[in-house]
Amino acid sequence: MPDLAPLPAVELLRRWRAGEQAALDQLLPLVYEELRRVARRHLRHEQAAHTLQTTALINEAYLRLVQQSPPDVHSRTHFVALSSHLMRQILVDHARKRRAAKRQGGCRITLVEEITPAAPSGAPDVDVVAVDEALTRLTALDAQQARVVELRYFGGLTIRETSEVLGVSPATVKRDWVTARAWLHREIERLSDAAP
Repeated sequence: MPDLAPLPAVELLRRWRAGEQAALDQLLPLVYEELRRVARRHLRHEQAAHTLQTTALINEAYLRLVQQSPPDVHSRTHFVALSSHLMRQILVDHARKRRAAKRQGGCRITLVEEITPAAPSGAPDVDVVAVDEALTRLTALDAQQARVVELRYFGGLTIRETSEVLGVSPATVKRDWVTARAWLHREIERLSDAAP
């Protein structure tokens, strides 16, 4: 994916940030496919019976994007990172609401080998709230490692794209990725063992 240069959507976001409301109306058709790709990536980690569908996730992410103060987005990669972060927040909020309503564990995701090395087939699902709690704890310990996980695992960015967003070398991203995966694996197991 060599398209790290600004896109028309990025220019529209800049215009919107400058106060041009008409730019916002032109934005959604340009970013819809990118949002759809990120949403599908997020939802593929969810249980099959998950009630939030791709279109609903895109709509909610877009609403959150436009309701906040206009972001300063520099590239396609930065836009993907921002969208991915918003979608993760939406899924966690959704899981917490379901958990509160049903008191039966909320939404769950399966951590594939990208996060849990050597995960056996048929490995148990991991609660999306537990993943969020683990990422929050990791953020307190090492915010950059948490961002690497979010960008690589949830955003689907490559090592190079992640390094561009974070402004660090690809070697640093690789090192953080390996360390963060191992830490998250242990932390999620600990949280799952502690769950009632």
